[in-house]
Amino acid sequence: MSAPNADFQRVQSQTGLLEKVMLFVPGFHGYKEKEMRREADGLLRARLYRSLIQVENTFKDVYRMLVEAGVSETMSDADHLVAKMDRISEQINHAEEGYSGFYDAVKVREEDLDRMTTFDASLVDSIQNITQAVNSLSSEVTASKYDQARQHIMDITGMVNDLENNFNQRKNVIVGVTG
Repeated sequence: MSAPNADFQRVQSQTGLLEKVMLFVPGFHGYKEKEMRREADGLLRARLYRSLIQVENTFKDVYRMLVEAGVSETMSDADHLVAKMDRISEQINHAEEGYSGFYDAVKVREEDLDRMTTFDASLVDSIQNITQAVNSLSSEVTASKYDQARQHIMDITGMVNDLENNFNQRKNVIVGVTG
């Protein structure tokens, strides 16, 4: 997964010739740059969503293997984790955009956009860490090693909780709750 700034740079590099000329029009540059950041934010959130759905599907496969193996002490925790992953993935998918237009009720300031980039980088890292943890658990369960499964599920749940908290802090930046 690429860094949040890479998405912004990709959108910026794909700007058409007319748009590039318009970037030089006084007053237009700031609005166009915000629009490009908005597009980059949308691309990033779509990538985060797809990555989280993919890791959730991997975890569901692990959950099925645990059920089939009769590892009952993990079932409740695993069920809650699936629901939590589903909830946070949908929150990411339907999140507020990282930009506000001229007439929007909630304005996003430039410094807030920069702070959002920092949150976005932490979200990328969080999802990568969750993916590694789920893949590790999957390897263990595939090898019929169930003794640490419940602890791994609890650790992954903690990671997903941290992801959700970071995402909520990001939302607070957008709506101006944090200073």
